[in-house]
Order: sequence, then C-alpha cells, then structure tokens
Amino acid sequence: MPIHAIETVAPRLSTDAHTTGEREEMVALGILSRSGEVLFAPPRDSSQIQRGIDKHPMHARTVLNEAYDYPKPSSFVRGIRFDLGDKTMLMISGTASIDDAGLTAHVGDFRAQLWRTYRNITSLLEADGGTWHDVVRTTCYLRDIERDYKDFNEVRTAFFGWLGLNPLPASTGIQARLCREDLLVEIEAIAVVSNGKGK
Repeated sequence: MPIHAIETVAPRLSTDAHTTGEREEMVALGILSRSGEVLFAPPRDSSQIQRGIDKHPMHARTVLNEAYDYPKPSSFVRGIRFDLGDKTMLMISGTASIDDAGLTAHVGDFRAQLWRTYRNITSLLEADGGTWHDVVRTTCYLRDIERDYKDFNEVRTAFFGWLGLNPLPASTGIQARLCREDLLVEIEAIAVVSNGKGK
C-alpha cells in the first residue's frame, strides 16, 4: 500500500478520551509520555524505515476492493507478498464475499458467499503468481458452524477436487462473528511460490 494511502486512513493520534488502561499501554509502547503527550511519529519516507524483509501488498481490484476504501476505512491490506530465499510467501488476509465496490455479495446465501470468497482468493493468488496448488494452509471462519459446516465442506471438497489439489492444504475451521453481520464465511490463506531465485 502506498504511503499516501496509509495517511488517508490513519487518524492522527489524540490524547483525548483514552481509558486508563489504554493510556497505560500507549505509554508502555512509547507512543505517549507519562503526562499524555504524543512522543513518536514514525518517519514518513519509507526508505528511512528498516525492515527485515521487503514486503509488498497484494491486490485483486477487478474482483475485490481495498479495505482502506471502505466508507469506514479498515487498516489492513488484502495480503502481503515477501521473498524468503528462492520462495515467495503469499499471506492472504481474511477474505470474504466482498465485491469490487466493497459491498457484501450474496447476502443470506452461504454457498454463494463461499464461492465468491474462493473467487476473491483465487484472484489474489493469480495477481502475485500463485494458484491454489501453492496454498499450504487455510483458516476458515464460519458465522454458524453447526448450520453451515455441511455446505462448507461440500463446496470446499468440490472446489479442491475440481482443482485436483493433492495434498490438500492444512486447515482449521472456527466459528466466529465476522466483521459484518451479513458475512457468513471468511478465509485466510498462506501460499508458498517458487520465485526462481534459486536457479
């Protein structure tokens, strides 16, 4: 994500209306002084920021908008890509049935939402040179796991079977409240792609 995009969604730190616990943690992080003044502003020039690895945001704007473009911006990117030697890691954020305008697609239809989620993740993978064959792990969040797990497993099995995945990704299924009441499923994915640097 370009630095200017961060600036448009990151609110300025305020010393107003912090709870006692919040203020205590902000002091411990070095953000506030004990008297409540903001102490540190990170450098704006990204070249001044030292990183252990070079990270790049992932995008699939043709099917999925950016979270910082929401009417109430959310501070995350759709995924992060980084190299570790001759491999590239693709870490895909929790992805759901969101369209390119940031709206929930297929409200009330679990199976359609799951297919749209797979479509969004597929597009993110493709945008950075990956496929589902590169996915090593998924974490799957279902709003109502008792009601929807049968459908979830049927769709997932059909999709992975159609792709011919072997072995299947490692996976965990969790019941969770999602960020929107009308979202019924959300999936995170981790993929490892060869980047040719070892050849």
